[in-house]
Amino acid sequence: MLTHEQLDHFKQLLLAEKKKIVEKVDQLKRGDIHTNREDLMDEADAASVEVDHNFLFRIRGREAHLIKKIDESLVKIEMGTYGICDACGEEISLGRLEARPVAPLCITCKEEQEKLEKRQGK
Repeated sequence: MLTHEQLDHFKQLLLAEKKKIVEKVDQLKRGDIHTNREDLMDEADAASVEVDHNFLFRIRGREAHLIKKIDESLVKIEMGTYGICDACGEEISLGRLEARPVAPLCITCKEEQEKLEKRQGK
């Protein structure tokens, strides 16, 4: 069972990571200068902007997914279930939580999940 100090440590880690992600997304948004295709000089410019938009969209999707996982972890801290494996109910090792604070599974269950996904071709 994690101590109050350890839970506070992970809460601060998660909040700092969330802040960093939000700032990164905001920075990417501000760097997105060309949004109107009619304002572009030629098709090469339009293609370049299209690639930039697709890249930005993928980044935003990944970041949104990570923010969701961070928020779920913060809720678990508040509910007293943080650090407990969603699959088996055992404690997630401190080392795993330090490496991946949003980890919902212990290493054993994560490895089993990956094996299953590999067999299913995911």
